[in-house]
Order: sequence, then structure tokens, then C-alpha cells
Amino acid sequence: MDLKEKIIKRKARIGVVGVGYVGLPLAVEYASKGFTTVGIDIDKMKVEKLNKGESYILDVDSERLKKLVRSGKLSAVDNYSCIDTLDVIFICVPTPFKENKEPDISHILNSAEEISKKLKQGQLIILKSTTFPTTTEKYVLPVLEKSGLKVGKDFFLAFSPERIDPGNKKWTLVNTPVIVGGVTQKCTELAELVIKQVSKNVHCVSSPRVAEMAKLLENIFRSVNIALVNELAQLCDRMAQKGNGEIDIWEVIEAASTKPFGFMPFYPGPGIGGHCILVDPYYLSWLARAYDFHTNFIELAAETNESMPFYVANLILKELSKIPKTLKDAKILFLGVAFKKNVDDTRLSPALKIMEILLNEGAKNLFYNDPFVPEVEVNGFEFKSIELSKETLRDFDIIVITTDHSVYDFEFIVGNSKVIIDTRNATGKVKNCNAKIVKLGAGVKNLNENKF
Repeated sequence: MDLKEKIIKRKARIGVVGVGYVGLPLAVEYASKGFTTVGIDIDKMKVEKLNKGESYILDVDSERLKKLVRSGKLSAVDNYSCIDTLDVIFICVPTPFKENKEPDISHILNSAEEISKKLKQGQLIILKSTTFPTTTEKYVLPVLEKSGLKVGKDFFLAFSPERIDPGNKKWTLVNTPVIVGGVTQKCTELAELVIKQVSKNVHCVSSPRVAEMAKLLENIFRSVNIALVNELAQLCDRMAQKGNGEIDIWEVIEAASTKPFGFMPFYPGPGIGGHCILVDPYYLSWLARAYDFHTNFIELAAETNESMPFYVANLILKELSKIPKTLKDAKILFLGVAFKKNVDDTRLSPALKIMEILLNEGAKNLFYNDPFVPEVEVNGFEFKSIELSKETLRDFDIIVITTDHSVYDFEFIVGNSKVIIDTRNATGKVKNCNAKIVKLGAGVKNLNENKF
């Protein structure tokens, strides 16, 4: 059988390089559709857990995973020895940036090198890792062609960006539209065919470059608009401090959202985390400089968002000065260290950045609670999530809401706290307030007599 027939008859063997937040859900979907699927990851812990049917990602159910492993449809290995037994290989490895904000595509290139050593005729390689335009054709393709095989004739190559939104129950891998662009028309057709086996809606574009740029546009669009409301939130805080009347940015956004056209709501916060929104602007700005072009607008937005943890840290220091208490002596509790609500993902979490800033300034008594994250490391220090109780909350000088998990009872939290810095508008609907609430973008929202 040729590759097309193998895909249609679901006889194609699928490989997924990198079984993290993108790769594991992808591998599970293909295995669920009857494809024999192999996860490849150098992280032995992930490989061991996957082969036991133990999920390490909230979006993947362990029972479902276990059934697929027991059926023989899904397995994992910690090396590339099985490459020549596969028909379709997805590359889903991390693409961080370096300290100087230059792209780091070393994981992509390492994967391509390993695949190239065992590349065989008829294989399809699909890169899903977020990266800058030209990566697939300028960097990955030459590595694969070192095998002596030619793209479009002997093997096939395409780029199809991931659109995974951790914790999103409405839009999943199955019903979220997928973009794909191949190096040749045949590459695109085969990539579209295999992607359609698990995703309902596939949109083909003319080249990998278009697909790569589309992915960056999606996330930079969010970065720019989040930066806008972050600036407005700071302005509202400044106006309140000057005594010119409070303006609640959250109420402003709610009001503007009533417009049925030409507006889309975005919300301020303590910063942005995860991978895409924080990293992607720098991938594009780096590429632009190679063409003597400076993406000033995009870079400014990224800088604004990266400054938010410092802004929140300063809010904490200001409130401590009013108690008054030094940072060294104060007890501070962070609620939520995941980068967004209802997930266990702490990648580039703004909460951890704020903790890092305060530790560098001399903080000695930082604690956190997160029902999804049992332990974290910040600045070389190990932290474990503490239990919430009336006594616990009352013992802290300041509570900082950095992630508004749905499981939190904010009525209870507000009712048993002294001072709360709310960076997510989590207390917006709380009616009975015993605490002083300092809400990002709204100044001091409520101030009752301190009962504790």
C-alpha cells in the first residue's frame, strides 16, 4: 500500500516526537481512531508514565489512556530507533527563546537530525512546533534531505501549527480548525488527509511559510490586545491614586463588550504565561531584523506584558508599606501559580515571576495554594501548596490572587482575609467584604474595618 491508502485504511503507523501538552493529546486521538501510535520523548518519566497508562496532563484522561495502552494502539519510547517503522511523524517539541530573546529551534533541529538518520521512502513529516516563518523549508528540509531522499518525491514535509488551549473544554483538538501547508502540493494533500482522520476542519494554505506566519499572527494578535488593556488598567490605577475618581477597567471592558461589532474583549492580569503568547512576538521580531525591519508595535506589546509581574510586585510593596510591614517580615500568600485558570501548567507563569521578584528583594515568607500544582521551584527554593482554612487566610498580611481557578470560593477567601490584591477580577462579584481589596485596574474596590 502507498501512504494514501495506508492513511485511509488506518494502517499507517503514527509517530509523535514530544509527548507534552501538544503531543500527548495528538497521540491519544490517533490511537483512539485505530492508528498504531508511538510517542517518542527523551523524558524517561513521561515515557514510563505513558506506558503505564498514567496521564501527566489534565486534558488527557488516565482511563482513556490506559485502555489505549492495553489495546496496543499506543506506546512510548525514549529514543528514535523506531523511526523507520513509522509512516507519519509529527514533531511537537518545545521552541523556547534564549536569554537574549532569540529563537531556540535546537529541539526541532535535533529531532530532524534523528529522523534523517532513518528516513525512508514514503514517510510524511509534519512539524507542529510553533516557530518563525521559513523554519520548515530553510532549516528542517535541508536536514531531512541529508538522507539522500528528495521532498515531494521520496518523502513529504508540511507544517501544521498546534492550536491546543489547555483546560478548554469547548474547543479541543477534534473540533478546532487546523491549518496546514506543505512544501509541495502532494505534501499538503497527504498532510491534510492524515490530519482529517482526527480533526474535522482542515484549512490548507499555499506553503509552510504561510502556516508558520498564521500561527504567529494568532498569538501576536492576543499579545497586542492584552498589552492594550494592561496599559489601561495601569492608567485606571494611576487615576485612582491621584484622586480623580475611580474607573474600574473590568467594568469598562464589560460595557464595551455590549457592542455587537468591531470589538472583542481582552482582560488585564499579572502577566502572561504558557508558551505561545509570551514567546511568539520575539520569534517574529527576530526574523524581521534579518530583513532590516523592526516590529516596534509588536515588541512594545510584548514588553508591556512582560512588565506586569513587576507592576504587581510593586502593588504588593505599596500595600505592605501601608500596614506597615517590611517585605522581609511580611507573610504573603499567592492563590494560583498555574499560568491560567483550571490547568496545572506553570510554564512561564506570571505568579512564579512575581514570587521570584519578591525573593530577589528579600522576601522570606512566601507561600502559595494551587489545587492543580502540588509543588513548584522558584529561585532554587522548593514550595509546596498549603491548605486553605480560615486560620490560614487570617494569618497572612496579604493574599495575592494570581490565578482565578473555578474551585476557589472567593466569598470565603474575602471573608477571612485582611488585604487582597486581586489581579484577575476574581472578587468582582463578591458581595460581603471583610477585607481590603486592591483590584488591578480599579484601585481600592472595598475597604471595611479590618476585623482581624
